[in-house]
Amino acid sequence: MESAKHAGDAAVAVSKAYGVETMFTLSGGHVFPLYDGAVHEGMRILDVRHEQSAVFAAEATARLTRKPGLAVLTAGPGITNGVSGVATAHFNGSPVVVLGGRAPQSRWGSGALQEMDHPPLLEPITKLAFTASGAESVGQDVESAFRTALAPHRGPVFLDFYMDHLFSPSPVHEVRTQSPSPLEPDPDDLAAIARLIAEAERPVVVYGSDVWMDRAEEAARDFAETWRLPVIPNGQGRGILPSGHELLVTRARGLAFGQADLVIVVGTPLDFRLGYGWFGGKDGAPLAKVVHIADTPSQLATHMQPAASAAGDLSVVLWSLASACADAGVKPDTYGSWVSKLSEAAAAAIAGDAELLAAGSDPIHPMRVYGELGKVLDDDAVVIGDGGDFVSYAGKYVEPKQPGNWLDPGPYGCLGTGLGYAIAARLARPSSQVVLLLGDGAAGFSLMDVDTLVRHRLPVVMVCGNNGIWGLEKHPMQLLYGYDVAAELQPHCRYDQVVTALGGGGELVTKPSEIGPALRRAFDSGIPYIVNIATDPQVAYPRNTTGV
Repeated sequence: MESAKHAGDAAVAVSKAYGVETMFTLSGGHVFPLYDGAVHEGMRILDVRHEQSAVFAAEATARLTRKPGLAVLTAGPGITNGVSGVATAHFNGSPVVVLGGRAPQSRWGSGALQEMDHPPLLEPITKLAFTASGAESVGQDVESAFRTALAPHRGPVFLDFYMDHLFSPSPVHEVRTQSPSPLEPDPDDLAAIARLIAEAERPVVVYGSDVWMDRAEEAARDFAETWRLPVIPNGQGRGILPSGHELLVTRARGLAFGQADLVIVVGTPLDFRLGYGWFGGKDGAPLAKVVHIADTPSQLATHMQPAASAAGDLSVVLWSLASACADAGVKPDTYGSWVSKLSEAAAAAIAGDAELLAAGSDPIHPMRVYGELGKVLDDDAVVIGDGGDFVSYAGKYVEPKQPGNWLDPGPYGCLGTGLGYAIAARLARPSSQVVLLLGDGAAGFSLMDVDTLVRHRLPVVMVCGNNGIWGLEKHPMQLLYGYDVAAELQPHCRYDQVVTALGGGGELVTKPSEIGPALRRAFDSGIPYIVNIATDPQVAYPRNTTGV
């Protein structure tokens, strides 16, 4: 039987067949054959400074390109360091394959370096976690990992290899890649949803990240526009209706969710970001009926009982639901005044923002940062959020003009995603602006990976909202107890000097008038550059939920 040089060749060849272009990793001897395989197969190896960044980069690659991402982690601490990245991919439904090293089978049980049985640790946060049984099975096992990661509902898969197996000869594995067959929704489910829309006077549609990941953005926009339905996006659903679209009512979110009589949630869980699926009930309105639509039945809400639900390929669901609405006699005029009310409320909120977006206060109000950033962002800019209060403002005031250009940690809320996401974004979108919005707390998790940006010549603009505190904790603790502990950071900490020391560029901004020129210098620099902005620690983001 024809053999590859070793099992690492077989693993990388299968990965390439599934569209992987970059292996994200941090060097470790247990996985040397995978690096050798990447050299043989012409796959880019991008090495980071912490394994979490490798997994976050693989996850961002999957979310931006809608192809699988690949991270390679060495045994023991290499894999445990990547657990937060795997958990984030799990909660985001990102098709990531993590290949891990493992102590040699010939020494197993003897106390070899970093000997650890990894799959039991990864099982709760993956679709599948397993160990290759031998060198001869590596190609087949890697193919199984990619197929599982890509099958609806997408998610991460972990596969590790005994070190001695990975160095051994392995048969060439012929790959027959195939896309999962689209899951067809139940026509009766769609008819029931269409009847609810026909009866509604105050409907609202929520589009979540899975609409983008399922390549359903065209169907989603067409559905909203055909039936004149107001839309509030969530996660990577942002940009499906571009900034300024008449049906985009994000800035009237409170009114929409508080007075709606029907909320149709597509491609995102009914979690804390959406009030756990409870809408309506404000200003005398009754509770709203809720429709939940997901890409697979496993993603439909079980903690509450929706009025109707449907599962299937989201493009198929939305195109078919449009036909069902015609059959049900949906008349947009029935709720036309409601749509106008929301549009007017959204426009009024946007107009009301103008003063703070241009605020000249000293210390700097964080909204002024977004007032200036909005002036220099291109339509295809990729905007990444990694932080608490500072990034919450971004979620409110940065409205993408195109789908697929927004990244945040998602419902797991893991800080430290930012540098890994930025690395991947620069590779995935080489001609676009890449902007990483960092809270100063989040900066402490991954700023060392600026070295990765510098070594691999990946220019990214970082904007740090530096208020010198853990804002998400300090203000609530003061409200609860009248004091706070463990919530202070260095005021005006020189994160810009850290970036400069690592080979990038940066500057500290302390006056509102300095923000715009500093941002322009950052974009013009052509290097990793941080604009470190000292913001007012007394300003707390006016959030309505703690996520608890």
